[in-house]
Amino acid sequence: MTQSLKKWLKYNLAHTQTRFVLILTISVFLIILAVSLTSYYTSKSVLQEELSEPQRQMLQLNMNVIDDAIKESDKAAIQIALNANIYKFLTSEVQNSYGNISDIYQLLSTLIGNSKYIKSIYVYDMTKGSFIAIPQGYSSSKLNFDDSDWINVVDEFGDGMTVIKKRQVPEGAGRKGSEVTLFRKIMIQGQFKGIVTVNLKDEELFAKLNPPVLNNLNRMRYIIDEHEEILYAVSNYDFDQESIRQALAQLREDGSSDITHQNRKLLVNQLVSPVTGWKYVSIVVQDSLLAKSKKVRNVVLTVSVAALALGCATIFYINAAAFRPVRRLMQLFSSYDRKSMNPEGIDLEKLAGELLSNHAHLSQLVRETMSEASSKLLYDMYTGNLTGKRDIEEKWHRYFGEWSSEPVTVAVISIDRYEDWSRKYTGDDQSLLKFAMANIVAELFEQRWRVVCADFGKDKMAILLQPLEAGIVLERKLEEAIEVVSRLLKFSVSVGVSTPQTEVARLRQAMLEAENALNYRLYQGYGQVIPFHEVSGHEVRETVVDEGKLEELSQLIESGDETGSLEAVERLISDVRSQYGYPSAAITFLRAVLERIEQLWQADDECAEGSALERYDTFHLGDIQEDLCKRVQPLVQRFHKLVQSKDFITCHRMIDYMKQHLSETIGIPEIADDVGISSSLASQIFKQETGETIYNYLTRLRLERAADLLLKTENKISDIAIMVGYQHENSFIRSFRKFKNITPGKYRDMMRTRTDAMLE
Repeated sequence: MTQSLKKWLKYNLAHTQTRFVLILTISVFLIILAVSLTSYYTSKSVLQEELSEPQRQMLQLNMNVIDDAIKESDKAAIQIALNANIYKFLTSEVQNSYGNISDIYQLLSTLIGNSKYIKSIYVYDMTKGSFIAIPQGYSSSKLNFDDSDWINVVDEFGDGMTVIKKRQVPEGAGRKGSEVTLFRKIMIQGQFKGIVTVNLKDEELFAKLNPPVLNNLNRMRYIIDEHEEILYAVSNYDFDQESIRQALAQLREDGSSDITHQNRKLLVNQLVSPVTGWKYVSIVVQDSLLAKSKKVRNVVLTVSVAALALGCATIFYINAAAFRPVRRLMQLFSSYDRKSMNPEGIDLEKLAGELLSNHAHLSQLVRETMSEASSKLLYDMYTGNLTGKRDIEEKWHRYFGEWSSEPVTVAVISIDRYEDWSRKYTGDDQSLLKFAMANIVAELFEQRWRVVCADFGKDKMAILLQPLEAGIVLERKLEEAIEVVSRLLKFSVSVGVSTPQTEVARLRQAMLEAENALNYRLYQGYGQVIPFHEVSGHEVRETVVDEGKLEELSQLIESGDETGSLEAVERLISDVRSQYGYPSAAITFLRAVLERIEQLWQADDECAEGSALERYDTFHLGDIQEDLCKRVQPLVQRFHKLVQSKDFITCHRMIDYMKQHLSETIGIPEIADDVGISSSLASQIFKQETGETIYNYLTRLRLERAADLLLKTENKISDIAIMVGYQHENSFIRSFRKFKNITPGKYRDMMRTRTDAMLE
């Protein structure tokens, strides 16, 4: 039988027509197979990337909100720990003084009333075993305090100042305590005397951790504490614990993973909070997303197998028909005529029809995604991901083939007071509102304009416009759009408008023009249409930034002078308004003011820097003044209380000494000698007052000074290292990278590039 098969193959393959059909069939099969597999894995990779990034962004948003709430609660605990009435409560022989208890009760009530996250507050005296709490009041012993099971947390502090944990609230204390609680030490003269217990509102703390409702994805989000216990979980799908454990075990270094469990494709993302150490995890079932890709893959695989089978059948048919000339195939595909076609070509016609049908289907998919591709092109040009003139023109002709050669204009729409707006609406509502805003604009313009909208993230959305007829006034239509958005969506927006551009390669310049014009909202107010040509001739009379006035504000705040501090803020705003500088320069100065205020609050470095960079871009100057005053008032009051403290004064002297000797190789002994105390006592007082070691604080001062020198001078990195107290350049680079997560050279290049872009 084997010999017969060999003879048959040899006989058939000896003919040119058979070999041609066989080669053609195998080639078609391999091409379709390659297209099938490539399209599937490519679409899978793209879908995972597009799905993973929003998940990580949502986790990051949730984590930031919860971390801010924890920090706010910790600040309240610090304020309690430093309060004079608490000191009197913990050190007095008679604790139930009506006046002192009333003052403490008023303090705790005020802190709870001013925070939406705090449910109740306890203060525990470790020496006498007594409590004072809101709402329970004063209790002389844990026996008559209904929520005292937590006092063994004393053993969990170690060297740290705080403990955040999930606990079991006793029966009967459910309305007073909470499952998530923040504990902070109370140190008096270096001794552990008491504990501040801040019970958090679970429903408020985790309010942002809601599953998306915009699609039918099955997903779960949850938080795991440092003891691997689940603090909170929310899901629209039933995930078993085995799925969770397996997902976490397979996480990559970047905090994401793509695994298969129980025949389900899971996409896992994880972020770790630098504040609490909690793990924020998101698990998404990808099966529904990949279903269409699998279907396309299977269909194309079926077509390839059918093509192979059809080719084999054709070979047998050719042999049976005495090897009819290949000319018939050429006639079928080059000069197709259904009426004159012989019966032998029916199978080939069917194959050609299937291929054409698949091509038509793919063409329809391309047309449907053209709008999204057009928006993506604008976004890539805006972010600088697409800069080559040839690439830009090629993609423009592909995505905007129906547009004419008439000039195009870019308008950038921005939500006024974006920070307030983003706090008012959840992430899902924000997406819906921005989608509705884009639809309103598109409907208003589509009759007489060609229009494409692109979401630039956060507060911004860009609109590319080309008129269908001459003589249309763009600004008037944009004013109408602002009015409709305000009336229907109940929030205000402002618009910056570029000059018309005839060259596609200059569209990014048009986007920057529109953004530049939009920045003049700082002076002109909300709900305005600001054309670039109206502000392009603006000249600055002198620079806005005045370091001396910043230092004056800091000194007034640190001295506890509330009236003088508020007047200093008013003078700063008045200077900005009277000098009428470039908005980017004015905002940079106002950010510097805010950073100085936040530094005085002793906030976390990264948090303070991040909030300052994002704040005030969408605010009017009057609202900025109001916001700064609200921040200055409680800070001045805090310094007014602390300025009376001997330890605070000693700590302040140590900080002044460090600032004056940054370029020298000083250490704790030199700092302690300057204030006339021992090194151990100096370390104890500094840690008690600031919550930070002397070494860490000195390092931070040096590196902040180094960052300023990198930005404002052309000095070499080795010279800057010596100027801030480092004898070796490598030691300076290592410390700077640890502090800023970037090398000094890259930091200088990045910040100067960002400054140049803002000034443009």
